[in-house]
Amino acid sequence: MTILETKGLTYRYGTGTPFEKTAVDGVSIALEKGEFLGVIGHTGSGKSTLIQMLNGLLRPTGGQVLLEGRDIWAEPKKIRDVRFRVGMVFQYPEYQLFEETVLKDIMFGPKNMGLSDRQARQRAEEAAAFTGLKPELLEKSPFELSGGEKRRAAIAGVIAMDPEVLVLDEPTAGLDPRGRDVLLAQITQYHKERGNTVLLVSHSMEDIGRTADRLLVMHGGHAAMLAPTREVFSKGQELEGMGLRVPQITKIAQELGAMGCPVDPSTLTVDDALKQLIPYFKRKLPVKEV
Repeated sequence: MTILETKGLTYRYGTGTPFEKTAVDGVSIALEKGEFLGVIGHTGSGKSTLIQMLNGLLRPTGGQVLLEGRDIWAEPKKIRDVRFRVGMVFQYPEYQLFEETVLKDIMFGPKNMGLSDRQARQRAEEAAAFTGLKPELLEKSPFELSGGEKRRAAIAGVIAMDPEVLVLDEPTAGLDPRGRDVLLAQITQYHKERGNTVLLVSHSMEDIGRTADRLLVMHGGHAAMLAPTREVFSKGQELEGMGLRVPQITKIAQELGAMGCPVDPSTLTVDDALKQLIPYFKRKLPVKEV
């Protein structure tokens, strides 16, 4: 079932001026309810502009965004309601923290939805626990938290609104490897438990390969590819032509396959590669008896 769809979506900056530029050009895509969609593309490909139109932060200069079949701009006065249903987590969301305490910051969205203090607090505490924030941190100022904790608090603020579609723009940017892995695991767990649609924009092919069911590849403002993740990453040469690359383990698998090893060229994780290679090398290199 399609939950969010774009039809001929177009956005031009500086319309009618000498600086007019088309950032998104005629993009038509459909997000299925409960899927995990990854979005990749070179800098300037139109990724950020596209996702800002999905919840009405930018109004298209052409085409439509349909939420459960209804144009989100059909009634402009109700665009605020769309933003509760399609939640947006921007890159470096911790810069948006502003309340006196972490708890109040996470409660801000639910209270704006019209929930009571009790309901908003319950949502906030559940979202904080979900993102790994310890209860003792909730009464602290957000500015006392570490970088990773701030990031989790900001994401909790969006999750607390329980959006039907969660859009994340480079959520792991600037985090160390451990922080990145923890946050990705939490996002994956959120998707698994809630069953809500997740859209993840990332420059990390490894992150996308580990999480997304399907991939949208943006190039020059167009939707260049929209297919299952394995299928997209099997087209390494096409991606390289767009300034992108496949995950390193996928590249290794493709090179091993060219050398005659029986490994799937669309392999996305190290664990998957090992499962295929260990039996092969056991046959090739039998262990000597001691």
